[in-house]
Amino acid sequence: MERGISLKLDTHGIRFRFWLSFFLLAVGIIVFIGVLQTGLIRPYYRNSKVQTVRTLADSVQRDLVDSEITADGISNALKEVVDNNACIFIVNEGGRRIYDADSLGTSCVLSGNVPEEVTQLFDTAALETLLGSSREYSINVTNPSTSQEMIVFARKIQAELGNYYLYVSSPLEPVDSIVTFFTRQYVYYTLIAIIAASMVAIYISRTVTDPIIKMKNEAGKLARADYSADFDGGTFTETKELASTLNHANEKLSGIDELRRDLIANVSHDIRTPITDIKAYAEMIRDISGNDPEKRDKHLEVILKEADYMSNLVSDMSELSKMQTGTYIPRKENMDLSEKIYEVVDMNQPLIDDAGVKVEIDVPEYLTVYADELKIGQIITNYLTNAIKHSPKGKTIRIRAWQKEDEETVRMEVEDEGEGIAPEDLPNIWDRYQKSSHSFSRSQTSTGLGLAIVRAIAESHGAGYGCTSEPGKGSVFWLELKETHEG
Repeated sequence: MERGISLKLDTHGIRFRFWLSFFLLAVGIIVFIGVLQTGLIRPYYRNSKVQTVRTLADSVQRDLVDSEITADGISNALKEVVDNNACIFIVNEGGRRIYDADSLGTSCVLSGNVPEEVTQLFDTAALETLLGSSREYSINVTNPSTSQEMIVFARKIQAELGNYYLYVSSPLEPVDSIVTFFTRQYVYYTLIAIIAASMVAIYISRTVTDPIIKMKNEAGKLARADYSADFDGGTFTETKELASTLNHANEKLSGIDELRRDLIANVSHDIRTPITDIKAYAEMIRDISGNDPEKRDKHLEVILKEADYMSNLVSDMSELSKMQTGTYIPRKENMDLSEKIYEVVDMNQPLIDDAGVKVEIDVPEYLTVYADELKIGQIITNYLTNAIKHSPKGKTIRIRAWQKEDEETVRMEVEDEGEGIAPEDLPNIWDRYQKSSHSFSRSQTSTGLGLAIVRAIAESHGAGYGCTSEPGKGSVFWLELKETHEG
């Protein structure tokens, strides 16, 4: 029974970590912007206001001082003053006011209840000191009448008819209220950002974790040897690749498990039969032929053959297991393949004679390859004994070897005239315990692991191997080795 979804918050889980990361990122960005805005809004606004007043002073100077005074110039100057919510005075060197415009009324600190800081600006000598070489000066003052913060800007204008002094006053907006407004807005922005970040984090984390959770549940099936597990990686490339890898592993494990069951069943059969024969013939010696030398020797011969078969079976299984685990390293050296073929045929001549078959060899005088001589000899032996086992009496086995046209590859073939192999069984011949359409039967002279060992040896050499066959016409087993060798 699968576990239900836990409602407990997993602070180490991907979902929580995603949410926390997005939450902290959103809050961090909002706080950074808020601190930046509230910290810079005061000096930014004041500098902006100074620039606005300076621009107003430029416009008034252009309309009333730098050019001939006209009705349009006076009208434009007045309009600029009104539009910028300011008041202006222009005085000459004698302190006589020659122009003024006021859109502030009692809020103008250039007239009425004038602060002391502004009064000293009307003293041209004192103003000259404050102006220095810049010809401009600005201060912030508080209007005594309204307690409103004001900016006062003074400029010295040098004209053809003399020097003039231009004064501009404009209120500074209540920056504190603006800061308060921004602060409230940022609280709302922060809440919105947190909610949006949480929703995005939950969506992304679910998109990432749902396939992982499903794969974890399917992996639980796999751990229980339930190979019906199907891994779905969702939409992300990495999780899809992980799911594909797990599905491939599932297929391999399923095949290995099937192979394991077949292995246990067939090896049990392989071992049970000789043990049964050994026990039966030992009992016959004890009860019947113990005193009859001829029968006793015959029965003992059967026992020895069955013991040899079991010994060969264990040796072949051990060798195959060693090569399949990847611990076997070929001991390669320069070897003459032609000489090895003749040697193997000579060693198996008694078996050839007993089977009543002929062996024809077609190889060059010398054919050098770089390989493990002992293991290549084992491949030739397995190919040859397999051909002998499946060849009727009077038939011919042909062994060929030659250098291919690429001059880097040597090919060897062992051809028989036996019953052949059905196409659907060809992929299974290299694995003794793979299921096939034929029932399993045991030979007293062969463990049946020969072709599996051939495959393991060939793969350890990086060599090509295979079989072509046609039912009723025989089979050709082949091996291709690279001629590359040490000088």
